[in-house]
Amino acid sequence: MTRGSDVLAMLRPDGGWIIRDNDFDQIQWVNCEPLTKAEFEAGFAKYDAFIAKQEADALAAKEAAQAKLAALGLTTDDLKALGL
Repeated sequence: MTRGSDVLAMLRPDGGWIIRDNDFDQIQWVNCEPLTKAEFEAGFAKYDAFIAKQEADALAAKEAAQAKLAALGLTTDDLKALGL
């Protein structure tokens, strides 16, 4: 289940907020622009897609790196053997 802190980390990734009990009314805005309650609540619906995109981007980056290694005639095991 998505928590309020997850949504805030997605919408305000640089921090500047403190949340208690997943409650919008319990958010303390320390050093960032506050969200509206509507933005906060809409973030819950967007969170799963946000995480899916991050995972897809990470997988694509890994596959691109492996393709570059293969083009050089290397494998991830070769890098591990070198301590990289």
